Amino acid sequence: MRIFLAGATGAVGQRLVPALLEDGHEVVAMTRTAAKADGLRAVGALPVVADALDREAVMGAVLGAEPEVIIHQMTALTGATDMKHFDRVFATTNRLRTEGTRHLLDAARAAGTRRLIAQSFTGWPFAREGGPVKDEKAPLDSDPPRAQRETLAAIRELEALVGDADGVEGVVLRYGGFYGPGTSLGADGEVTELVRRRRLPVVGSGDGRWSFTHIDDAAGGVLATLAPGGPTGVFAIVDDEPARTADWLPALASALGAPAPRRVPAWLGRLAAGDAAVTMMTASRGASNERARSVLGWTPRWPTWREGFREGL
Repeated sequence: MRIFLAGATGAVGQRLVPALLEDGHEVVAMTRTAAKADGLRAVGALPVVADALDREAVMGAVLGAEPEVIIHQMTALTGATDMKHFDRVFATTNRLRTEGTRHLLDAARAAGTRRLIAQSFTGWPFAREGGPVKDEKAPLDSDPPRAQRETLAAIRELEALVGDADGVEGVVLRYGGFYGPGTSLGADGEVTELVRRRRLPVVGSGDGRWSFTHIDDAAGGVLATLAPGGPTGVFAIVDDEPARTADWLPALASALGAPAPRRVPAWLGRLAAGDAAVTMMTASRGASNERARSVLGWTPRWPTWREGFREGL
């Protein structure tokens, strides 16, 4: 198939381009940065330079490509570690989730593209009620911390745009916390550096559940939903074991050969990092991958973060 990949040089895109090419697809790879075009061409993709927030540029790129499938993996998450100013850090990503998604959908309709697959997120967006692990039918938070309101609104909008798209088969892939090469939780990532320096503590009870997604499993989720006419809707592409902060953070430190993380009370965490960080550490919910397993036949290469942290960073 001819596939248009928006966000081709991001963490997922870098793993996805070679996987798509290996499967025999023709990949038109969009990047905002002209300097990255040669790298895409070198691995066998056809690069196109366009700003996702420029509607006319996106329309021209997609119409020129005439793809059967569009894949939306656009984010701007480099250095996104300031949880106290969460919405500020995610501002560009939120525009890509809203404006960028609308531009891709308009272009898909104009080009006659059958299917659009878009990246979303799972975990902290869930309502903080009921059990610790949620499926795709569970409600999202109606009253998130102030610092996350714009980001959650953008996630809601992306999922509504793609899920309700007329004339286009919409697929939403909800990823968990990324880890692995090219991410902030990679061998040399920003978060792993904080862990090494004991600057990422367990806050309060540490009871907040996190779901994780190795970057290769994120790409695998796209491959499992690629075929036009296949299943649509929302799928959580996460590993098998949602984890308490109090469990995964010490395990990550151990895998890195770093000192055990500090423990700090919730009030101190709130003072230093804000309500959003404390909520994520103490009250967030994890996600079940059962629907992806049963409907898509997708299974994670890294079944849990335990072996993933030891061997997959």
